[in-house]
Amino acid sequence: MRTDSSPQTIFRKDYTPPAYLVDTVELGFDLDPDRTVVANRITMRQNPASKSRDIVLHGEEIELVALRLNGKTLAPTEYHLNGSTLTIRKAPAKAVLEIETLCAPVQNTSLSGLYVSNGNFFTQCEAEGFRRITYFPDRPDVMAKYTVMLRADKAAYPVLLSNGNLIEEGELGDGRHYAKWEDPFKKPSYLFALVAARLVCQEERYTLQSGREVLLQVWVEEGNLDKTDYAMQSLKNSIRWDEERFGLELDLDRFMIVAVGDFNMGAMENKGLNIFNTKFVLANPRVATDIDYAGIEAVVGHEYFHNWTGNRVTCRDWFQLSLKEGLTVFRDQEFSADMIGTDSGRAVTRIDQVRTLRQAQFPEDAGPMSHPVRPDSFVEINNFYTVTVYEKGAEVVRMYQTLVGRDGFRKGMDLYFKRHDGQAVECDDFRAAMADANGRDLRQFERWYSQAGTPIVTARTRYDAVKRNFDIILSQRCPASAGQADKLPFHIPVAVGLLSASGKDLPLTLEGGKHAKGATTVVLELTEQEQIFRFRHVDERPTPSILRDFSAPVILEYDYTDDELLHLFSHDSDPVNRWEAGQRLAMERLLKLTAQVAAAGGSDAGLKLDATFINAQRAVLTDDTLDPAFRELALILPSEIIIAEQMDVVDPQAIHVARQFMRRTIGAALKSELLAQYHANQTPGAYSPDALSAGKRALKNLCLSYLMVAPDMAELKLAQQQFEKAGNMTDRSAALVSMIHSGAEAGPYLKAFYQDFEHEALVIDKWFAMQAAAPTTNVAAVRKLMQHPAFTLKNPNRARSLIFNFTGANPSQFHAADGSAYEFWAEFVIKLDAINPQVAARLARGMDRWRRYAPALQAKMKKALEKVAGRAKLSNDVLEVVTKALAN
Repeated sequence: MRTDSSPQTIFRKDYTPPAYLVDTVELGFDLDPDRTVVANRITMRQNPASKSRDIVLHGEEIELVALRLNGKTLAPTEYHLNGSTLTIRKAPAKAVLEIETLCAPVQNTSLSGLYVSNGNFFTQCEAEGFRRITYFPDRPDVMAKYTVMLRADKAAYPVLLSNGNLIEEGELGDGRHYAKWEDPFKKPSYLFALVAARLVCQEERYTLQSGREVLLQVWVEEGNLDKTDYAMQSLKNSIRWDEERFGLELDLDRFMIVAVGDFNMGAMENKGLNIFNTKFVLANPRVATDIDYAGIEAVVGHEYFHNWTGNRVTCRDWFQLSLKEGLTVFRDQEFSADMIGTDSGRAVTRIDQVRTLRQAQFPEDAGPMSHPVRPDSFVEINNFYTVTVYEKGAEVVRMYQTLVGRDGFRKGMDLYFKRHDGQAVECDDFRAAMADANGRDLRQFERWYSQAGTPIVTARTRYDAVKRNFDIILSQRCPASAGQADKLPFHIPVAVGLLSASGKDLPLTLEGGKHAKGATTVVLELTEQEQIFRFRHVDERPTPSILRDFSAPVILEYDYTDDELLHLFSHDSDPVNRWEAGQRLAMERLLKLTAQVAAAGGSDAGLKLDATFINAQRAVLTDDTLDPAFRELALILPSEIIIAEQMDVVDPQAIHVARQFMRRTIGAALKSELLAQYHANQTPGAYSPDALSAGKRALKNLCLSYLMVAPDMAELKLAQQQFEKAGNMTDRSAALVSMIHSGAEAGPYLKAFYQDFEHEALVIDKWFAMQAAAPTTNVAAVRKLMQHPAFTLKNPNRARSLIFNFTGANPSQFHAADGSAYEFWAEFVIKLDAINPQVAARLARGMDRWRRYAPALQAKMKKALEKVAGRAKLSNDVLEVVTKALAN
């Protein structure tokens, strides 16, 4: 735990190359939970790009036993050990360092470095965990080849794994055994991994397109082998997709996935040995929902795709994190969409991505932790594994493809690998490859990396019936953010179409534009503060469909009339904008209802919802020509969090009352249609997570949720019967959630659910989560749940399931007027910080936008923040978050 009250800020502008490069690393581990010995032999040479002769090594929470330089043992006076830095001054140009250290993995509750989970050894080295294992120049631009020797008790740890290829294994004669691994590719230390455990695996031989055969393994704890099939299939699909889409082949003889229940992240792309949170590996119909299956496919794909975009080409420094993460998120998004294989399926995945941006990334852009996709500074790098770096970073990559086309994007990728394979590079290198491969000037596009905030694009239109011209006038601005008061214009691709009065797409002729003849969607490139785009030969005033497929991560301002929105909601051929029109219709009404509730002191008496909106909802609900998954998304109202983003002063209680009123009104008005669609979208027979079946279940369960807002006995019985008869976790958990959220007596069903799954950790996470997010659950109920024997703060999944879901997904209760939930938040940020600072910092983010609330709530939130900030011993992770939140 760091105790410095003024932690060091690291700036991108201060980057200097490493003084020494590392050629080879030989590691030896004698694994013991209480006292692991690590022997480290590093061959180093002075970097021609550096004038320094100082070898600088990083180390945290480890004990230095011995240090030798070129065979000579160094006395303490011959090196300088200051906190987490070990420096050898005026070192020779070529150096062989031999370092022996001790660590205690069983005491490592931070889950960073080498730690023990359920009696097994695992590692997590990104971003700076390797320094918790041994002293090393622990930075991503130091790449080397690794050889690793693992020694451990064979009975306790029969499986010994590390990166690369297994080259030797055997017995040591004292009940212990060894395994030697060699990684033939250079890698930075953050990609190092080892596992020593009692595990079983599903394995398959797989033939690559080149004809080479590789070994694929999915390792899990005993008893979970029946839950690995989908992860294995997702891995094979990922390998094939990367070969076909980008010509990238698996470069090792084997590829391993290992599942662990204690993990800070979703998964980690260590070269050839991916370590996963069990949440993104284990699945069968009994324990996993459709969302779980989709998550497994996406995360398995994501980590596999890192083999090239992150491992073969990595980051020069952590400011370039989006170089690998934004690019790889985009790749996993494209993979998931291609696996569905239909236009409607791609649209559904795209809408989900837009919802994530609005729910999480846009608020981050507007808050005190706002930062560019490529940050300029940080105090704690773990705080920058954010939706801005990942999801907005993916949007930046998507815009390249929008600007240069799918084929042009592939050309850029090919050039990127040709230039930089085996290197640690910058975001600008990727941009240069895209520009050079396509003959495009993308210099202005750099501002997406360097400027924080969400650009606002304002659109105006005018129609000249005589000249048959239709003009779209676009302007852009971006609000000020920390350290960036004035923003320069971005390069923004704005995809547009024009709809006729009959709802058909008009063929487009853009004056001065280059596009296919008869095209119905064109991409306008907004590069100035304001530009006029003229469409010729437009025979009638059209309804513009602007920002199709959400072509840029911006906020669009256009003064649509209700009639225009209804027209788009009914006819737009672009599913994303069709969905968006429905969201705008709902948001306009939700904001008015919220204001009325607030004016009435929190009451929904006298509220009304117009028949026009209800009829539009009815039309989509009953349109069987539309994909069920699209209908489900189109009928979900904007969340309370997204509604709050539209308000100058947030009133969580009024938002909740207004949204519940709208849901209750829709449920009553469309009762017969909801019941009909509920029964029409059953999925009898064996469970399958395919897109069509999952879409039907999603629509069916949304219908149930509307019917259960204010259920009568028949509707309550419907939910109870679904719970009792469900043949899969999707339907069973949806029925239980609908009962909990309705306020109906759900106790017996919660008890039955727990008893059925008490030995399935991931399902018990769901059990906690569904209660935490229910608007009937207050802070006292959460505290009571924390007394349950199945709850522990030490497991990140369990802490997230209860505490994070309450503070992040239950705004009406978290923002209770008495401030009791804020006191709860402060208490557990502090408690978690002592156990796992990364998890604590994530929880701390839940209050970083406190200034947007009413004064009475603000005062209580500020008090809670100050309580955390005032702690004498606070990690840099949490300190950075609360300090920025409290700063003006």
